[in-house]
Amino acid sequence: MDADGTTGGTYTLLLTLPQAVDIAVGALGTHRFPGGAYAYTGSALGSGGFARVDRHRRVARGDHDVRHWHVDYLTGHSATELVDVVTSPGVDAECAIARRLPGGPVEGFGASDCGCRSHLAVGEDIETLRATVASVHQN
Repeated sequence: MDADGTTGGTYTLLLTLPQAVDIAVGALGTHRFPGGAYAYTGSALGSGGFARVDRHRRVARGDHDVRHWHVDYLTGHSATELVDVVTSPGVDAECAIARRLPGGPVEGFGASDCGCRSHLAVGEDIETLRATVASVHQN
């Protein structure tokens, strides 16, 4: 269990890329990621709970180089900065949040186990994405 007594929930990683980059994303192939702000929404409802978020932070810092999920390829790129993480403990809202955010540059990104177009959104600035993400996580 996490410190707040839950076993996990939903999280959104807020990321920035200063310029466009081409990134190979596992089986999805190589894609162009425009410079800008990104929001990736995932689920941490499994046995590890929010430990998954800690793993994402280690990949972003370069402390862990195993690429297991689509987002690992983005967070593990040297140009990507993990700015913040928004969490909703005990809530299963991954797809609801992904549907409320703007579209992303890669169809199927983080959405191989659901019917969503993508769980990665791209926006013009981090504060606009942060406000949208926070409002959706609160509902």
